[in-house]
Amino acid sequence: MQLKHLRTLLSPQDGAAKVTCMAWSQNNAKFAVCTVDRVVLLYDEHGERRDKFSTKPADMKYGRKSYMVKGMAFSPDSTKIAIGQTDNIIYVYKIGEDWGDKKVICNKFIQTSAVTCLQWPAEYIIVFGLAEGKVRLANTKTNKSSTIYGTDSYVVALTTNCSGKGILSGHADGTIVRYFFDDEGSGESQGKLVNHPCPPYALAWATNSIVAAGCDRRIVAYGKEGHVLQTFDYSRDPQEREFTTAAASPGGQSVVLGSYDRLRVFNWSPRRSIWEEAKPKEIANLYTVTALAWKRDGSRLCAGTLCGGVEQFDCCLRRSIYRNKFELTYVGPSQVIVKNLSSGTRVVLKSHYGYEVEEVKILGKERYLVAHTSDTLLLGDLNTNRLSEIAWQGSGGNEKYFFENENVCMIFNAGELTLVEYGSNDTLGSVRTEFMNPHLISVRINERRQRGMEDNKKLAYLVDIKTIAVVDLMGGYNIGTISHESRVDWLELNETGHKLLFRDRKLRLHLYDIENCSKTMILNFCSYVQWVPGSDVLVAQNRNNLCVWYNIEAPERVTMSSIRGDVVGLERGGGKTEVMVTEGVTTVAYTLDEGLIEFGTAIDDGNYIRATAFLETLEMTPETEAMWKTLSKLALEARQLHIAERCFSALGHVAKARFLHETNEIADQVSREYGGEGTDFYQVRARLAMLEKNYKLAEMIFLEQNAVEEAMDMYQELHRWDECIAVAEAKGHPSLEKLRRDYYQWLMDTQQEERAGELQESQGDGLAAISLYLKAGLPAKAARLVLTREELLANTELVEHITTALIKGELYERAGDLFEKIRNPQRALECYCKGNAFMKAVELARLAFPVEVVKLEEAWGDHLVQQKQLDAAINHYIEARCSIKAIEAALGARQWKKAIYILDLQDRNTASKYYPRVAQHYASLQEYEIAEELYTKGDRTKDAIDMYTQAGRWEQAHKLAMKCMRPEDVSVLYITQAQEMEKQGKYREAERLYVTVEEPDLAISMFKKHKLYDDMIRLVGKHHPDLLSDTHLHLGKELEAEGRLQEAEYHYLEAQEWKATVNMYRSSGLWEEAYRVAKAHGGANAHKHVAYLWAKSLGGKAAVRLLNKLGLLEAAVDHAADNCSFEFAFELSRLALKHKTPEIHLRYAMYLEDEGKFEEAEAEFIRAGKPKEAVLMFVHNQDWEAAQRVAEAHDPDSVAEVLIGQARGALEEKDFQKAEGLLLRAQRPGLALNYYKEAGLWSDALRICKDYMPGQLEALQEEYEREATKKGGRGMEGLVEQARQWEQAGEYSRAVDCYLKVRDSGSSSLMEKCWVKAAELSIKFLPPQRSLDVVRAVGPQLIGIGKHNVAAELYLNQNLVKEAIDAFIEGEEWNKAKRVAKELDPRYEDYVDQNYKEFLKNQGKVDSLVGVDVVAALDLYVEQGQWDKCIETATKQNYKILHKYVALYATHLIREGGYAQALALYVQHGAPANPQNFNIYKRIFTDMVSSPGTNNAEAYHSWADLRDVLFNLCENLVKSSEANSVAHEEFETMLLIAHYYATRSAAQSIHQLQTVAARLSISLLRHTQLLPADKAFYEAGTAAKAVGWENMAFIFLNRFLDLTDAIEEGTLDALDHSDFQDTDIPFEVPLPAKQHIPEAQREEVRDWVLTVSMDQRLEQVLPRDERGAYEASLVAASTGVRALPCLITGYPILRNKIEFKRPGKAANKDNWNKFLMAIKTSHSPVCQDVLKFISQWCGGLPSTSFSFQ
Repeated sequence: MQLKHLRTLLSPQDGAAKVTCMAWSQNNAKFAVCTVDRVVLLYDEHGERRDKFSTKPADMKYGRKSYMVKGMAFSPDSTKIAIGQTDNIIYVYKIGEDWGDKKVICNKFIQTSAVTCLQWPAEYIIVFGLAEGKVRLANTKTNKSSTIYGTDSYVVALTTNCSGKGILSGHADGTIVRYFFDDEGSGESQGKLVNHPCPPYALAWATNSIVAAGCDRRIVAYGKEGHVLQTFDYSRDPQEREFTTAAASPGGQSVVLGSYDRLRVFNWSPRRSIWEEAKPKEIANLYTVTALAWKRDGSRLCAGTLCGGVEQFDCCLRRSIYRNKFELTYVGPSQVIVKNLSSGTRVVLKSHYGYEVEEVKILGKERYLVAHTSDTLLLGDLNTNRLSEIAWQGSGGNEKYFFENENVCMIFNAGELTLVEYGSNDTLGSVRTEFMNPHLISVRINERRQRGMEDNKKLAYLVDIKTIAVVDLMGGYNIGTISHESRVDWLELNETGHKLLFRDRKLRLHLYDIENCSKTMILNFCSYVQWVPGSDVLVAQNRNNLCVWYNIEAPERVTMSSIRGDVVGLERGGGKTEVMVTEGVTTVAYTLDEGLIEFGTAIDDGNYIRATAFLETLEMTPETEAMWKTLSKLALEARQLHIAERCFSALGHVAKARFLHETNEIADQVSREYGGEGTDFYQVRARLAMLEKNYKLAEMIFLEQNAVEEAMDMYQELHRWDECIAVAEAKGHPSLEKLRRDYYQWLMDTQQEERAGELQESQGDGLAAISLYLKAGLPAKAARLVLTREELLANTELVEHITTALIKGELYERAGDLFEKIRNPQRALECYCKGNAFMKAVELARLAFPVEVVKLEEAWGDHLVQQKQLDAAINHYIEARCSIKAIEAALGARQWKKAIYILDLQDRNTASKYYPRVAQHYASLQEYEIAEELYTKGDRTKDAIDMYTQAGRWEQAHKLAMKCMRPEDVSVLYITQAQEMEKQGKYREAERLYVTVEEPDLAISMFKKHKLYDDMIRLVGKHHPDLLSDTHLHLGKELEAEGRLQEAEYHYLEAQEWKATVNMYRSSGLWEEAYRVAKAHGGANAHKHVAYLWAKSLGGKAAVRLLNKLGLLEAAVDHAADNCSFEFAFELSRLALKHKTPEIHLRYAMYLEDEGKFEEAEAEFIRAGKPKEAVLMFVHNQDWEAAQRVAEAHDPDSVAEVLIGQARGALEEKDFQKAEGLLLRAQRPGLALNYYKEAGLWSDALRICKDYMPGQLEALQEEYEREATKKGGRGMEGLVEQARQWEQAGEYSRAVDCYLKVRDSGSSSLMEKCWVKAAELSIKFLPPQRSLDVVRAVGPQLIGIGKHNVAAELYLNQNLVKEAIDAFIEGEEWNKAKRVAKELDPRYEDYVDQNYKEFLKNQGKVDSLVGVDVVAALDLYVEQGQWDKCIETATKQNYKILHKYVALYATHLIREGGYAQALALYVQHGAPANPQNFNIYKRIFTDMVSSPGTNNAEAYHSWADLRDVLFNLCENLVKSSEANSVAHEEFETMLLIAHYYATRSAAQSIHQLQTVAARLSISLLRHTQLLPADKAFYEAGTAAKAVGWENMAFIFLNRFLDLTDAIEEGTLDALDHSDFQDTDIPFEVPLPAKQHIPEAQREEVRDWVLTVSMDQRLEQVLPRDERGAYEASLVAASTGVRALPCLITGYPILRNKIEFKRPGKAANKDNWNKFLMAIKTSHSPVCQDVLKFISQWCGGLPSTSFSFQ
């Protein structure tokens, strides 16, 4: 952040006039400054001074200057200022909201000492510090003050945190104390926080730390719990003075400290989590800064000075202009001020969590703010200044925002919809949906307040394209899910969120009642729909109707009116609602009934009087009636009984209106007598319950008031005697019996015998009851009563009487029951049958008449069939074994599967007639396979075929027909069927039938007959592709004949016969069409040909015009000429292209020439201006005279050509003399020369050349020689002959050249003779240099043909010694080469030897090479892999050479994995101390210790070899320059390890040395830097386990398992070393590259360790000795003393030491003796070898008690 000086608010004075304090109001509109004169100046936000007022002392008697103002703060509502004074008082002034309002003191708080500083962090709470060290709180509401905490040190500074929930006080003794009103969940401590080195006058509480400074010129930043984060020390800066005041920015991201002439600025870096100092603001002559105040939005900082000046600074990190409409000022990383440049309004956008604001956007018609931080999302409404900050993980800016709803922002991100209510810092809700269209989401947030509902927040959205979910956002639960059958394309909740409207893709409008979960389709073809704002009135358009629902509770009541356009919107205002409709280009407003809308609103608002008054103005219509009903219901619910009475009166419900009128009178009377509304009076409540038919509630209300009589009267009035008697019984009413009698009498009077009978029955008088029942004609009731009472059953007369009545009343079943009860089964069965009670009849028959059961089942089935209960009848028929009836019933009941089941059980004859009926059903269901099976079973295959045919399933039909019909019959059937189809015009079906029986030709004929050529072609293409072109051509001709040229064209072109198309159009005179076709289909020049023919048919100027139009005039002329239509060509050129005439003459001449009309052609050539062509024509025809004549007359330049032509003729006749003469006449000797050359007459050619072209003689000679060479033998002979001629002629140089050119691959002797001859001639007759060159040229050629000796002699003749030697070498004449070198030039002796070596090498003759060059021979052995020969040969050489090749062989063996052979080499040849060999030794050691199968007695010799080699190496190292080096020490360690391994193998061969072997395995663990750790621990563990040391075995094997896991993971980081603390077993060991122990053994170990770990007996610790250290550790952990290791076991020697001559070598006496004893008893040669090695290594054994014999 940077400070930029804006203006001076108050000019400084000449002397000290300190600004004591300053404060900004919370609303950023006012700024207060208190001067040294104790006057408060008030400025507006632009820095203009608007007001001032003077402060007053606590007591005027001390005078106006008796105090200083030390603290000042605005109240949170910015209407009051608190002033803290040194005269022990705080005044609170009310300054009002507007400038110039009267200033009055509204609170004062008197204190016991001076107020030193003051803050007003929250409403009613002022916090201040006193000189006596207390920090107190003043409550402006109660006008009382109290102490928060006390110290003994003057309060120098007081500040609050950014939220105002915590305070921080600085004291003169340097103490800084923190106190929280609310720690906001931070968990930070309270109380004394830190002791600053000096009084912290400059104290600021930023977001992440506390900044304090004072007179020591150091600025210290403390952490949240008081630890020092940073220190900025300016104590050595002579320019800096003490820090006097500090202020933190409102966002807490910056701190400014004031000192002398300077403001220091510090910014918090969130990325680095430190304070960074910005460039300080230095102002000369500012003097000490005494006060700082930061505007609440962070955009301005004011500084007051010692001289009374007030300077205002602009604070910002950066500024930017957004779309030229908004200014964005970043006043801190987490705070941005957004200013509307047109209106000047400002919004402060701030992250409450202190996150850095990354990007600010203004979206949604430039009304809504969206800003991101790293972890949150900031949203805001610029119009209402409502801001929200919610947790939001960045998703790469993929969010989509929708601002259609003014209260809530909808954010879509990755299939999730998040709702954020402006002004709330929590998300309102979040749901998964893929539908981002705002028309498919509806949110309602408290849009219309309702009675009894505080918050109403609902969301409707699409879960999928056919499912809507409605969510209560307050509770976060689903309140409705609507599944719809088609896609939803619009939805909206009403303002109260109780009703949901939605429209689907079929334009059907549905209303869903959320409370009742009911869906109603209210409109079809809905093109527009909208809720009227502020009401539940609905407007929609259906085609040309405007539909309005004034009462949505009655969706069937809709008001419709015709309109002539489309609804485009709704406008509501000025007391009216209008629907805007576009009719053509105009917009017409249709006014809705505002009264009806008003009614709905009144109802929703609960204003029923207003609703009634409104309804009374309306006529009674169905809509009004519905409204009265709604109002009546609501008025009753709200106990507004007068309104309810009025509603029922209006509706004509007289009874309800009268009842309510009486109820109202009761209520009014009670109200008059006792006050109140009267609706709570019990009679009123009971009557309302009665009105709702809730008589039990009314009874309860009466009985609560003990109004028993009233309750009974109510029931009697309603003739509810039972309830009345029940009340009387319950209350023990005295007139109970009278009531009962009255009730009985009333029943008899009203002829309710049944009820009277029930009454008698309940009182236990059965006979009377039966009598009444029979009288009432209810014999069934009488029978029921008799059946329940045995005594009545005994009365036979009574029973007979009842049964007679029952039979008379046709109640046969009851009569049957009675007969059965009195044990008369025959009569009972008859009655049951008559009454169709077959179930009872069957049950009775099973017991009494078993024979009758089958008949009864059949009768039962017949009865059910009559009752149309066919499916029930089936089983009864089956029981009765009536299969036919069962089948008929099943078919009648459409129980097809059951029918099939029954049919399958019948014989074929019975079933066959029913199967087709079932099959017809399945055929109608298109289940053709089942139908086919059934038809087949019913022997009706023909019907199955017909079924498939009718269904168009020709393939299945054909397949079936082929099974059961002869192929010819199938064909006849199908063809007949197809012909029938053809007659009906069903050509496609006919085609399928023809094709099915493989008669496509009939289908083709059919289509042809009916001129359906496309289908015909399709079939031909499918079935006769080879005839397709012919068919197209045939159709083309037919159509052409019919004059259907366009169609004919299509077929011709499909047959690729465009020429036929063109000819068709030509013959019809349709040249344009012909031209079009030719151009489109006829290749590059076809259209030109057509155009030409067209023009030719026109002729004259018309042709020229046409060709010009087509741009083909020149092409047409050319075409005419090409086609020999010269007349037409001449005509066209004469009319339009005169320049083409000569060309046409020329072409005409050529045509005449071709026709053999030479005279006419000559004339045309001359007309064409081409006489030369005429000459050439005559030359061509060998008419030399005519050619000569024309040439001389018209083209003299051609005369020579004529002569040449004549000469050619002579040559063809082999008349060379004549030809030569003609060519010389034509001055062309060169041609004569060429002709002679071609004829092979070189002598004549040379003669002509010599006579006429001497300059070319040399070249001709060379060419002649070349020709000779080419001709091979024949040519060579010519050359040799030529050479001899030159030689004879004394032309030696030419002769030599000729000889040198001889190249005859067939005769090397000829070439040798010629080349030697050339050399001899050159030596004899030519200059020395020339002869030298010849020899140099001849030599390599002789060598090339294998004449090395001849070549060498020639070289020696010319004293070319080197070349001669090379010739001999080339010929492998080594002795001659050596002799020449020795005799003529000894310098070349080495050269010959070197070549000889190379020769032997290349030939692989190594044995010969040994005698010449041993090292080369050895290298060759190495190359050939003959290592044994190499080493054998090297052994005969010196030690150095031997060990070079031993090392090479060892390296080779190690690479091949043969470390054992490499070791054997060094065993055989010794191990020299060469540093270059060290890696080999190490590698042999590593491979050996890593190899498997070495932990046994058999491995002794391998370990002994390794030990001996290493011993030999160490002995050699002692004598070398590497003595006592790191390498030497390492090899000594390796020797010790090898000794341990060898000794262990030896011990393993003798049973009594098992413990020695185990100890050696354990001792080896201290060397795991050099050994594979997993193998070492495994061997140590298994050895310990074998000798029963289970503790050690467990620990080592456990470590082994940890190591195997570490190898798998590739790191040793997870290893636990606790078991090996205080031992010499190393922790830092190399991680083995691979597992050294196989999986099976690892698993065994794992199982054993697991078993042992469960064993409580084992102490899982390593055993310790008398040192208190691990028994195998050489170093005692407590003392650090190192013991010597025993040579036999490797364990430390603590006592009984046997020392050897060699220092540092010793053994434990017991182990030594044990070892000797074992050797004596076993005579083990390997143990004897160990002793022999120890004797060598340690300079002899301790006593001579043992010999190696």
